[in-house]
Amino acid sequence: MSVNTSNVYGKISISDSAIAKVAKNAALECYGIVDTASRRLSESLSELIKKQPDGKGVKVVTDGDRIYIDINVIIKYGVSINAVAESLKEGVKYKVEKFTGMIVDTVNVNIIGVKL
Repeated sequence: MSVNTSNVYGKISISDSAIAKVAKNAALECYGIVDTASRRLSESLSELIKKQPDGKGVKVVTDGDRIYIDINVIIKYGVSINAVAESLKEGVKYKVEKFTGMIVDTVNVNIIGVKL
């Protein structure tokens, strides 16, 4: 699916995979985040087959002009999980809204692992 909008110049369509790449890059810029990770082995295999692992660990669902994002991350050992998760939510929401011009309704953060 994709998010669609229009302005005086024409129609704009942004794919979910483009939004996922922006969300992943925004997540990796947050302090305490080591990497994004797939939740299941089947997701990892499908990403390898697609040969586009840029959106790995990020699921984007769009409904009209609303965007819902789920991010699976690995965090650094010793950081405050709550502080990192809140920072990640705010950072991803800001960057995706700035990129798309649409409203990000929710950003769900799933901590998959901790790396020393």
